[in-house]
Amino acid sequence: MPAAARHSPIVAPMSPFFPTFDELPQTVPVFPLTGALLLPTGQLPLNIFEPRYIAMVDDALASNRLIAMVEPREAGHAGPTVHTIACAGRITALEETEDGRYLITLHGICRLTLGLELPTTRGYRRFQAEWSGFAGDLREPGPIEIDRKRLARALERYFRHHGISANWEAIENTASNRLITSLAMICPFSALEKQALLEAPGLQERADMVLSLIEMACWSRQDDGGSGSRH
Repeated sequence: MPAAARHSPIVAPMSPFFPTFDELPQTVPVFPLTGALLLPTGQLPLNIFEPRYIAMVDDALASNRLIAMVEPREAGHAGPTVHTIACAGRITALEETEDGRYLITLHGICRLTLGLELPTTRGYRRFQAEWSGFAGDLREPGPIEIDRKRLARALERYFRHHGISANWEAIENTASNRLITSLAMICPFSALEKQALLEAPGLQERADMVLSLIEMACWSRQDDGGSGSRH
């Protein structure tokens, strides 16, 4: 990468910038990454080290700082096919390491449908973006209904099985909409389950799905005769 394209070793946190629907771009750079779910309002940290994705970040920083995360499907001659529903996030923090990697944070902005893939000269992939149907992602999420005691019981078993440590006081004090978004992104659901969570019509449906997935995983563990603990 040319020296002129490099950035300072540490870049201060940036404003997330919430665009209006009319300000969303017609094309987006796309980062296919298995299991890396980004949702609107969510925060996704990424370690960027491949030259093509270093170039992608450089180009995003020089424009609107938007990158779309998408789940790969199957490997192909020209790269993996990808799901058509993705989520665009804006780079809100960046650090450049001494070995040339970028540590970035994406703030989820809005979901989109990927259209035609466009030619590229920088190695990363770009697609036409269709935002219709997801304008609600740009609005402040409303309240959702969820049985917090039921969720806490299921989470305790689920986290114990997966060896996940949790700050239960922080979980208890986190608003339901933020908690569901965080759980959907960080829980070790399968790639298809994470895609289903992304495609949920709204936050209430996503909340219901998160609870169902966690409870089903616990029940499956019981059916297998497991103790629910992991050492």
